[in-house]
Amino acid sequence: MRRIEVPSGIPLGRAAFLRPQQTSGSRERTLEREEYEKLRRVEDHMWWFDAVHANLIMLCRRWMPRLCDRRVVLDAGCGTGGFLARLARDLPELEAIGVDADGTAIRWAAAKSARPVCSGSVNTLPFRDASFAAIVSVDVLCHRNADERQALKQFHRCLAAGGILILNLPAYRWLMSRHDTAVYNARRYTRGEVVRMLRAAGFCPLFASYWNAILFPLMVITRKLLPAGAGSDVKLQPGIVHRLCRAATAIERGLMRAGLRFPFGGSVLAVAAKTGVADG
Repeated sequence: MRRIEVPSGIPLGRAAFLRPQQTSGSRERTLEREEYEKLRRVEDHMWWFDAVHANLIMLCRRWMPRLCDRRVVLDAGCGTGGFLARLARDLPELEAIGVDADGTAIRWAAAKSARPVCSGSVNTLPFRDASFAAIVSVDVLCHRNADERQALKQFHRCLAAGGILILNLPAYRWLMSRHDTAVYNARRYTRGEVVRMLRAAGFCPLFASYWNAILFPLMVITRKLLPAGAGSDVKLQPGIVHRLCRAATAIERGLMRAGLRFPFGGSVLAVAAKTGVADG
């Protein structure tokens, strides 16, 4: 059994250890190297990543104290470490761990976040049962290498009783575009599909909403109506565009915090519990 480096305070033999049969990790090709390079450079500065990370932090703050007294959080499919670093910065009281299937991304994520990151696939998470208070996964179940049903089964297994799963996923199959091709997305979802998928995996949905609604018409125009370019939309925008996009998503976040759920948008946010009472 191989031990991973973990922060102080995590009991040995629990979240601190990989499962004995899962020490080697996954070696599938998870993304083109050029896209990983873009992600590493851009995710700390691009408005979309700032917005999705802020949304996830908001949901962690809302739901974790209500449901579980454990403090270990997994970023499942952490990529180059942008959210893992944000988690460590904004919620330092939590013990954050990352896992990813790409070796280069793992090194970058560990360096960026200063948190432990190990090798593994969401289809076969290399952790023991009931290791985490929360699992956060950003645009991973949609990936071509992810088996969404198997991954949700793994998330359920690795969560402690009362633990929560927070997902962000791209919305609407009809919005598939060259961006999805570039980042290896094989699926996009409706809110209803996400809720049904969570229930089928044994979770109790607590929250589900579209977001990126204000900018959604522009997203449709750029993805479906304008001539297709090459590569993904992971790129920096001019300063004024960046500030306007941040402002729009900040407004949405405030409305979601107040209880509004958007009827459409470019992404779906969802929170579900391993046990608990549904919030509707």
